[in-house]
Amino acid sequence: MQPCTMRVIPKGGLPLALEELLPAHGGDPHQRLRMAYARKTREGGLEVLYCLSQGTGIPYLMLRVSPDQNRLPSLANRFPAMGWYEREMHDLFGLEFEGHPEPYPLVLHEGTAPVHPLLTGPVTQPLRLSVEPPIVPAMIGPEIQRLPFGPVRADVVESAQFLFFYIGEGILHYHPRLFYKHRGMEQRFEGASLMTGVILSERVSGTDSIAHALAYCQACEAALGRRPPSRANLIRVILAELERLTNHLHFFAELAKMTTLKVADAQGHWLEEQAKQINGTLTGSRFLRGILCVGGLRHDLDLSGLHATLKSLERDTLSYLGKLEETRSFLDRLIGTGRLTREVAFDQGATGPIERASGVDRDLRRDLCYAGYNTLRFAIPKQSAGDAWARACIRRDEIRESLAMIRQCLEQIEPGSIRTDRMNADPDPLAEGLGWAEGTRGGLYYAIHYDPEREVFDRVKIKDPSFSNWRVFPFTVQDSNLMDYAINESSFGLSIAGADR
Repeated sequence: MQPCTMRVIPKGGLPLALEELLPAHGGDPHQRLRMAYARKTREGGLEVLYCLSQGTGIPYLMLRVSPDQNRLPSLANRFPAMGWYEREMHDLFGLEFEGHPEPYPLVLHEGTAPVHPLLTGPVTQPLRLSVEPPIVPAMIGPEIQRLPFGPVRADVVESAQFLFFYIGEGILHYHPRLFYKHRGMEQRFEGASLMTGVILSERVSGTDSIAHALAYCQACEAALGRRPPSRANLIRVILAELERLTNHLHFFAELAKMTTLKVADAQGHWLEEQAKQINGTLTGSRFLRGILCVGGLRHDLDLSGLHATLKSLERDTLSYLGKLEETRSFLDRLIGTGRLTREVAFDQGATGPIERASGVDRDLRRDLCYAGYNTLRFAIPKQSAGDAWARACIRRDEIRESLAMIRQCLEQIEPGSIRTDRMNADPDPLAEGLGWAEGTRGGLYYAIHYDPEREVFDRVKIKDPSFSNWRVFPFTVQDSNLMDYAINESSFGLSIAGADR
């Protein structure tokens, strides 16, 4: 796989290989398992691939393992972040992970008919869902109250169920149940062309269309040996930072709403609307869709008026953020709420503003530069308190950095080609590629396995940052209180669509 190295691990050798490759608990945040996924080989068997980051500027390492009779040792006890990946592979491919600490379904829910969609095809039988997770018997007592909230909730929100066990206002245990709207997006890529893949990637999570499409395109470009022109790379950065700006403005509007600041809620959503109008004027899509393609851009953009338009939005945005910081009731509700320690953030695989707010200094734009980020000067905001206010501070500072990066791109960009269809780098001999982007919510990865003869995909793996952050989130809810829950959830900025896929 390019741009990474590949190592085939013999059967039974995976735990030892990882002990040699990865540091002990609390080590270098740039050295850890990032994701794992299974695929059907062209010979008809199954293999599991583990993606490891090895350090700043060092290519990823992919470990390729063939299960022994569809069984592998679980890594979840040693590397907790792998817990959900292993459960996902069990549901979708029927793989068994021996010694798993949470040996129950994740994607298909309890009581589902024994069908593994990516092994045997789409699920056609009705799902027999149980609303009781396996932890319920341990939480029964006359003084303990139980509240199942969802999957249909108030407002225009995505479907999920949250199960609370509490006494008074104190939350003893919290169990999120996702995947009610699992769309099988990874399966939709199978048999698709390169161009169809762009369209699919833009629709995995609507608020992160550019981040998904960028990671997907870069994975394909790595596999096929294509290098986008300089102008295309800088425009990709502009689009990615416009998306980050739009999403962060939405974040502050929602946070104001949850802290009952009605005027700030309206002002934040109006600023978000202005950002979306800028997106629409520039690209024809408020969600920035229809621009990226494998090899560069589908068409060029007129950037001549962008600087002046953003200057007005920047002035209003900085004024808005300053007023929020001066609002005592806003700060009181955020400071100390939903605290996430550095150790839990690292062990459980937090990413993006969530990990950076807990003191884990990692950002793919700097650590493994892509697109045009290597030509820019920017800082990566970091906090250490790990609470809702720290997460808000990260996003506040990222808004400033995004605006500064867009200005730098506008100063650097020159006329030129926007797309290449020819090989100008060594293609991967197996037509496999890994691509990444630092989305609004964190690190986002695409691993592609492409059949160049038929010009279609065999397998595409999507790792959305919310898949990681939803796993981390419950650690901040337990031992908190019900009155702070909505504020805490808003401070994480989670996407259910991205996790469910």
